[in-house]
Amino acid sequence: MNIRLKRAYEEKEKTDGFRILVDRLWPRGIKKEDMHVDIWLKDIAPSTVLRKWFNHDAAKWEAFKTKYKAELQQSSALDELKQLIKKHKTVTLVYGAKDEIHSQAAALKELLDKK
Repeated sequence: MNIRLKRAYEEKEKTDGFRILVDRLWPRGIKKEDMHVDIWLKDIAPSTVLRKWFNHDAAKWEAFKTKYKAELQQSSALDELKQLIKKHKTVTLVYGAKDEIHSQAAALKELLDKK
């Protein structure tokens, strides 16, 4: 299992494997035909309430991860993502956030890597 992270604004590469957009909102300024994602899993993203509360504030990072994990446990989206990961040798989680360290994609990868 090889899980990678990539900003939506970076070029697609052959080594990306199966590309999954993990944002609830479509990344600004990118046309759908230019995104090159295989699937868009909106439901894997944090709720709108949690996303707005976090607002990419690094001081809230640990609390955000805890709240996000709790949300994921109430959803079937995580199981859907795990099934996709099992089917593909390499999966790239695509996200739009500028902060590469404090993004929901990074929190999601951390959670998946622990399993």
